[in-house]
Amino acid sequence: MPDRFGRMMNLFEVAKEIADRLTRIFLRDERGRRPVYGGTEKFQADPHWRDHILFYEYFHGDNGAGLGASHQTGWTGIVAKLVQLFGLLDAKKALKAARLRVSSVASRKGKVQK
Repeated sequence: MPDRFGRMMNLFEVAKEIADRLTRIFLRDERGRRPVYGGTEKFQADPHWRDHILFYEYFHGDNGAGLGASHQTGWTGIVAKLVQLFGLLDAKKALKAARLRVSSVASRKGKVQK
């Protein structure tokens, strides 16, 4: 599957790219600002607020600013799990684990491939 630059990507790489894009909404950019907080200076600059991440209901399509309810995590709470998952897993580890599972299932059925 090609990315936006024409580089071919496997499904793991596609999933990682989507996770990275979602995650960047919540991470500080090169200026130290989080897109999720848009122009809300209290959340951008105040040391008592800037590290408390709010998971909004939906986001502005152009700048990533959080919109809607912020008192429930809803679907955006999955971003925390994506950060954890891709922080621990890489494509080689995922492929190795999948091969071990397939091999294990095949050996239980007596169909081990060599």
